[in-house]
Amino acid sequence: MHTFYIETFGCQMNAHDSEKVTGTLLTEGYSQVETPEQADLILYNTCSIRDKAEQKVFHRLQQFKKDAGKGKVFAVLGCVAQQEGEKIFERAPHVSLVAGSASYAKLPQMLVQLQAGNRRVTGLSFDAEETFETPFTRRDNPHRAYITIIEGCDKACAYCVVPFTRGPERSRTGESVLREAGELGRMGYTDIQLLGQNVNSYRDPSPAGWDFSRLLRAMGEVEGIRRVRFTTSHPRDFVKDIIDAIDDNPVLCNHVHLPVQSGSNAVLARMRRMYTRDDYMRRIDWMKNARRNISITSDIIVGFPGESEADFEATLSLLDTVEYDSVFSFKYSKRPNTSALELEDHIPEEEKSRRLAIVQERQRAIQIRRNAELVGTVEETMIEGFNQATGQWIGRTSQNRTLNFMHAAHPGPTEGETLTGSYLNVRVTRAGPNSLAGEAVN
Repeated sequence: MHTFYIETFGCQMNAHDSEKVTGTLLTEGYSQVETPEQADLILYNTCSIRDKAEQKVFHRLQQFKKDAGKGKVFAVLGCVAQQEGEKIFERAPHVSLVAGSASYAKLPQMLVQLQAGNRRVTGLSFDAEETFETPFTRRDNPHRAYITIIEGCDKACAYCVVPFTRGPERSRTGESVLREAGELGRMGYTDIQLLGQNVNSYRDPSPAGWDFSRLLRAMGEVEGIRRVRFTTSHPRDFVKDIIDAIDDNPVLCNHVHLPVQSGSNAVLARMRRMYTRDDYMRRIDWMKNARRNISITSDIIVGFPGESEADFEATLSLLDTVEYDSVFSFKYSKRPNTSALELEDHIPEEEKSRRLAIVQERQRAIQIRRNAELVGTVEETMIEGFNQATGQWIGRTSQNRTLNFMHAAHPGPTEGETLTGSYLNVRVTRAGPNSLAGEAVN
């Protein structure tokens, strides 16, 4: 058992978890292969935030076992593993390892058990301190890196499965975060993304006792780092000092993702979000009144149990008032263990689909207008690659907008030379609903 294949479902935290698992496996002498057919060990790192996530994973397991699974060892990692636990062995008897994200530091011991022929190995506890740190991480991108600063969640939102799959909130020490950031800076990484289910709930457990804004300010001083961004924030723990820190240091990206979920106080109360629309709008006002032009993005759930037409209209009016730069919008879906299961008045699927389409159409019009306002501006852009089909470089602005552009002096990558990972000023010449286009400024 010396080759492995890993497939990742879900969010950035899952993507970074897969980097940790990959780093650990490489350190243990495994080699990574491109396809499951070539692998001795097949790992599925799963997400359970959305409906049908479990079915998707079991379907993938079944499919592969049927096609080419003979003699292979299967592992289910991540949120579905934590949520379903040992039931996975019953539903998919060919799975040999089931482990949640809090157990990745113990992966070497679990691999030893697998190699010894144990076919029911589990890692499902939340008991260890700083359980989400692994000594080795294989980074998938040579310029941008993720750092998990807090794992788990102490909130109890009625629709959300995260407290059951990721456990209670556990923060790393500020010293360990800055040490990792410093190492990344020395290795040539320039763009760091701080991760947490509620990243701004961060509390340094050491005597220093830093809060999130204090950590942000320190991250802005790390040598070699040109951009620091963070996701995801919870409005309840979002303080004005976060905005002041962004205003004070251009290294901190002028982009905040602040999920609102609904514009209706009645729905927010049923969702157990612990803030009102007014509370949320106060935070939006801090951003709108900042010295820097801060891009604001959000998450919206439509069709939460009991959401009336008036509640839905309140969400639409919030979109019009805030004018987000982009929104992830979803239909409410039932998740195991969540308190929303006990609520009455579930909205029919067709009605949820209708509301979602309206939100997406309204938001698309807002984005077309917002992006058009940037035509003529010059944006510092980090180059992520080159699109052969369009002949354009692909870049990302500090506001996290995609900016595709032409470069007269460098019309494309040449042998031994690429612009990927460098920073250029680009003038925006065109705007669409989801991206910008432009030309490099000499």
